[in-house]
Amino acid sequence: MLAGNGRAGAQAPAGRPLRLLMLGDSITAAYGLSRPEGLPARLEAALQAKGRPVTVLDAGVSGDTTAGGRSRLEWSLAEKPDAVIVALGGNDGLRAIEPRASQANLKAILETLKARGIPALLAGMYAPPNLGADYVREFAGVFRRLTEENPEVVFYPFLLDGVAGDRALNQADGIHPNPRGVEEMVRQMLPAVETLLDKVRPA
Repeated sequence: MLAGNGRAGAQAPAGRPLRLLMLGDSITAAYGLSRPEGLPARLEAALQAKGRPVTVLDAGVSGDTTAGGRSRLEWSLAEKPDAVIVALGGNDGLRAIEPRASQANLKAILETLKARGIPALLAGMYAPPNLGADYVREFAGVFRRLTEENPEVVFYPFLLDGVAGDRALNQADGIHPNPRGVEEMVRQMLPAVETLLDKVRPA
């Protein structure tokens, strides 16, 4: 499900590729992989293969939470992205951080991007089931509520869709995708990313 069809205010300068920033954690930072095998590099290659001149900027920090992403947002925006993928929350769930805190952090990130006219895609995450049904339900609700409150945001419900739980697509830790898993992530999320890029107005 994709939320939001309105056009945002971002405008791509003529003569250069679009700059797509991925604000994330170890999944974005290619934990356990070489950089060319990581999600930003493979997503960039897939977009370019479809004829889209896009540079994907890696703003992933292993172990980062939504609070960490919020605190370094301004520094990341110095890269002058035309659009942003917000791929945070996995570590909040692993650490059982209060969902209301995660929601406040993500809300602040999305509000900053909206104020600057930068289109955003929000990638959802799920909490581990061992934290209990109530926590899992409340955590999942964070992403749903944010997209209801921000209909202009493109919503990709689960960053690890098609990969989570599949041993063949993950590293030995069962958490981080291997190269095959990254390729599957790219395949799954590519339509949503293209919807995001279509929100960037040409100069």
